[in-house]
Amino acid sequence: MESIKKAILLSGGIDSICLTYYLKPDIAYTIDYGQIPAEREIYVSNFICQKLGIRHKVISADCRSLGSGTLANSDNLSISPSEEWWPFRNQLLITLASMQAIKDSISELYLASVKSDDFHRDGTNNFYKLSNELVSFQEGGIQILCPTLEYFSHELVTKFNVPLELLSIAHSCHVSNISCGKCSGCLKQLRVRHEINMF
Repeated sequence: MESIKKAILLSGGIDSICLTYYLKPDIAYTIDYGQIPAEREIYVSNFICQKLGIRHKVISADCRSLGSGTLANSDNLSISPSEEWWPFRNQLLITLASMQAIKDSISELYLASVKSDDFHRDGTNNFYKLSNELVSFQEGGIQILCPTLEYFSHELVTKFNVPLELLSIAHSCHVSNISCGKCSGCLKQLRVRHEINMF
């Protein structure tokens, strides 16, 4: 029987670091889709993969002109549920990663959305269910999996016993390659660090 080959979308944030540490997939993809902090996300993700002995690939597709909010350094659309909202972002990331994954003979593609992401429609169980149905229906039959939806970020750290060495380099800033300490991504990271007594 053919073995299952796993890949993960690794952004360099706490959630994807936790899932990468737990899964130890065959390969991790970091996507530069035109987001402002792409350079730092790639650096952190590469560091994590080197530490864990995981193959790392960067996928580049500049879609900044299609983005909105802080990640694209542009105004939010009127329907935006948050300052960092980028239209169809997770759908875009799944599509780009799946395009590479099929070339890499990947069977399962993992993402790490958490409980606090469910105010975005693309951070819900229903979104991942529908994404899996669509992608697995197509050639290659790749499964889209998000096993972290029932947990908050600090719970992932505890559940997967993630070393602080890996978490300390996490980058979640939406507006810069150096953490601003003020955006919602930075505030989330500070909150998680407090919750796990990292200070």
